[in-house]
Amino acid sequence: MSKTVLEMKSSSVNFAAQIEYPEAGILSKVLLKDNNCQYTLFCLAAGTDISEHTAARNATVNVLEGEGILTLEGAEIKLEKGTFVVMPAHAPHALNAKENLAFLLTLSE
Repeated sequence: MSKTVLEMKSSSVNFAAQIEYPEAGILSKVLLKDNNCQYTLFCLAAGTDISEHTAARNATVNVLEGEGILTLEGAEIKLEKGTFVVMPAHAPHALNAKENLAFLLTLSE
């Protein structure tokens, strides 16, 4: 089991301090996880592609910085700072980071 950044108690994290971009690919950090939700910070290097896939749980994406394109159920969504996306469970999606891209992915029941 991977270590989480936060514990399930009153606590906080500074996103800017947690963002680290790899030279290529994806770096992810589980910030908090319990039986109902998982909060993961994703940092993608510019040019990184995530091929189409689905998730068994509902998800949200909250973009912290950078730019990319999320293809969700065939529709392209521009990802930029402040974008918030809702993805129902089993919705096909793919992602391309046009530049370094950081977002918080929340998976929930």
